[in-house]
Amino acid sequence: MTQTALPPALPPAHTPARPPSATGRRVRPSRAVSFLVVGLLLAVLLVFFVLPVVWLLLAPSKTAGEIVRDNPLSFGSFGQIGTAWSHLFGFQDGAMGTWLRNSAVYSGGSLILTLAVSVPAGYALALTKFRGRKTLLTVTLVTMIMPQATLVLPIFLELNRFHLIGTVWSVILPFSFYPFGVYLVYIYFGSSLPRDLLSAARIDGCTEWQLFSRIALPLAKPVIGLVAFFSFVANWNNFFLPYLVLPNSSQFPVQVGLNQLLTSTPSFNPVAGAGLNITIPELSLAILVAILPVLVLFLFSQRTLVSGMLAGATKE
Repeated sequence: MTQTALPPALPPAHTPARPPSATGRRVRPSRAVSFLVVGLLLAVLLVFFVLPVVWLLLAPSKTAGEIVRDNPLSFGSFGQIGTAWSHLFGFQDGAMGTWLRNSAVYSGGSLILTLAVSVPAGYALALTKFRGRKTLLTVTLVTMIMPQATLVLPIFLELNRFHLIGTVWSVILPFSFYPFGVYLVYIYFGSSLPRDLLSAARIDGCTEWQLFSRIALPLAKPVIGLVAFFSFVANWNNFFLPYLVLPNSSQFPVQVGLNQLLTSTPSFNPVAGAGLNITIPELSLAILVAILPVLVLFLFSQRTLVSGMLAGATKE
């Protein structure tokens, strides 16, 4: 019986080296570059956005000399904050309080008229058919994208023609028509309001006013809140037009008042009087007081803002 010869054993196959795992110590060059880019962006954000805000928050706690000598990010004392507060609100017999009240009146009046105009206008553009509808919508869009400075001269001439210069209405009326608010309401009603619901209400005998007041308005609360927030912020931060149409300091809103404070600060205006007690700490505190109402409004209306931003995202 012959014995079958076994084939010679094959040499072991060459096993390729495994690439380094993602969890190993070696980092891919592309990932290292990504980390570097993200780090640079965060550093730029920190230097140009975060640090100035931190400095602004800490500046009222120090004197003008300490701001120059000490660490820019150091804290002074709470007593210095009280001193800066008394100097600020004692400027021109309490002009700062007057400016804040004026801003509240101007922003509140413009807000009421803005909602009274923007919501019905957006509803009409979205859900009704009339001659000139497309032209009116185009004019609204063009006005929305135009810089406000381009409209200051014709608005000034129009206000002067009706003898409104120097009155409360010279600030309230020009900003009562808010094209961005009209467009937001138009988008919402055009995309999110169910047409079947309106048709059923018409069959039940509802008039157009009842459709608007009893069906459309309750459903549009999120976008109305969004329009109200943006309108209030725009009116509160309004500077150029009030600076031109209001001649007296007692009529200034707070943004124009800040400009007067700036010109009364010796560090920025060498010819300003040295006895006004308005220095960099008082000016920093004034800026914080001016933005505080908008900040509080934002903190208490975040849920409304988010729901308003998502109101027209889906079509029912």
